[in-house]
Amino acid sequence: MTDEIPEWLAPLAKRAVSATAKDFTRMPTPTGEGRISAVLVLFGEGPDGPDVLMLERAADMRNHAGQPAFPGGAADPGDADAVATALREANEEVGLDPASVTVLAELPKLWIPVSRFVVTPVLAWWHAPHPVHPRQPAEVAHVARLPIAELCDPAHRLQVRHSSGWIGPAFDSQGMVVWGFTAGVLSALLDLGGWSRPWPRDRIAELDDQLRPVLGVPPARSSGPVAPPPADDVSGPLA
Repeated sequence: MTDEIPEWLAPLAKRAVSATAKDFTRMPTPTGEGRISAVLVLFGEGPDGPDVLMLERAADMRNHAGQPAFPGGAADPGDADAVATALREANEEVGLDPASVTVLAELPKLWIPVSRFVVTPVLAWWHAPHPVHPRQPAEVAHVARLPIAELCDPAHRLQVRHSSGWIGPAFDSQGMVVWGFTAGVLSALLDLGGWSRPWPRDRIAELDDQLRPVLGVPPARSSGPVAPPPADDVSGPLA
């Protein structure tokens, strides 16, 4: 497998095969509970070097309005497995051609108590990148390829504090503030890939509309109350 992917991605691909849920979260995944879903963690190479595909949810969505996320969503009855779910959702959301993707591994199932989702991140290599765009404007506002070098840069890393008191990792990159479940998974993968650099964990910003103008991000429109999230990097608010 590793001879089909770039050298920089090979260490992560190798370690991902044997990764466990404990590499991502302290929250155990219950058996037979929750809504089955999957997300596509798609690494590629763009003009700025290695990157990862990210979308931003529409600002007027009922849940997770304006939040960056990996492409993905709930499983459909016709989906054969997590890979099928992740690729189908990515095609529906941003027009990704499944044939352009080499799947490397299904990562461990992760439990999101606040939304009762059981999420399988699917690690993949974008061997034939092509233009992508929001296909469902009511759900997806923007699509971007975030450079790995920028995500690893300590100047682009911080922690955010939710109004409930939950604190978790975050990234500011390409006009996006990535936090919650997405940032937790991304942070763990940077560690597994051996790419992480020491970063200022005492840089903490409040997770509200005051944070977004500081980082140059338009305010997200909130809709309804937010349930108190658990205190765990990955099993915090679903981003």
